[in-house]
Amino acid sequence: MGFFKNIFGTTEPKEEKVLPWQPLTQVEQLDVIERRSLTKTQIIFKHSTRCGISRMVMNQFIEQFDLDMQADLYYLDLLSYRDVSNETGYKFQVVHQSPQLLVIKNGITVAHASHGSINDIDLQRYI
Repeated sequence: MGFFKNIFGTTEPKEEKVLPWQPLTQVEQLDVIERRSLTKTQIIFKHSTRCGISRMVMNQFIEQFDLDMQADLYYLDLLSYRDVSNETGYKFQVVHQSPQLLVIKNGITVAHASHGSINDIDLQRYI
């Protein structure tokens, strides 16, 4: 039995990791994010719910995210909240991409990436 378990893996369900996402749904929240970034790093994950690549990158991000990280984490469904997505780009001076990660500190974007490069950002460096 152990042989088959090693080949095919276990059938036990994997515990799902849940991140402390804060939904980003209103343009006014961007001013709050900017203010909070003066004392604590703010991270925005822009996600397209219709894009398989975006889903894959988000799943990888979730897997590697350190739950002990001292940062606020926002989730932006850019299809449902296109106005918020557009204003995010204007406010934080980043050209729109999807998926996209923005790291905000001291009121400005200190790092950003899109697609597979999202998971290359060393978030601890900005905490």
